[in-house]
Amino acid sequence: MPPASERLLPRPARILLADDHALVRRGVRLILDLEPDLEVVAEAGDGGAAVELARDPALALDLAILDIAMPRLTGLQAARELAALRPGLRMLMLTMHDNEQYLFQALKAGAGGYVLKSVADRDLVAACRAVMRDEPFLYPGAVTSLIRNYLDRARAGEETHDRLLTPREEEVLKLVAEGHSSKEIAELLFISVKTVQRHRANLLQKLGMRDRLELTRYAIRAGLVEP
Repeated sequence: MPPASERLLPRPARILLADDHALVRRGVRLILDLEPDLEVVAEAGDGGAAVELARDPALALDLAILDIAMPRLTGLQAARELAALRPGLRMLMLTMHDNEQYLFQALKAGAGGYVLKSVADRDLVAACRAVMRDEPFLYPGAVTSLIRNYLDRARAGEETHDRLLTPREEEVLKLVAEGHSSKEIAELLFISVKTVQRHRANLLQKLGMRDRLELTRYAIRAGLVEP
């Protein structure tokens, strides 16, 4: 085995940075360039340019850092397009807006983190690393907002995701998360493969998710399967 100094390190996370202010992009790049595991490989001055860059199959990207307020396409609009264009791309919103509405829209658009520009020098690197680990990153005030929103909905009697699922859908979700194929699930539950596929489609639609991986993560959070 070669000595530690000669072993290949994992490549840095390749980052697309989009902000309509060149000074902000320069400042963010200075912060990230100090970290060996993070590398800005492309910059865009608006959301539309960010999406155009992401269309280039030769550009390998792991993470997009998007300002919310940008011309042509906002960061939120760009995030929705990027999620469809590159499903595996992680996204992080960087904004001056400490605003619940923007926060919820960012999470709905597929962002894994929400960082305020006012504390970017403190939080940005940690946020990038968290999102690359598929862990959410929210500043403390955002966590408070999410909890308050959930409690308000619960008091108003609105349905949460847990109560949106039927018992049968929960059974299918658990088996999907455990790695069973549609045929295996059909045999275990004594239903047709077509019925299993319909339940899976309903689960994806109800939970606003795209694939088995996201369903599995949800099942773990919901306590249906062990991590």
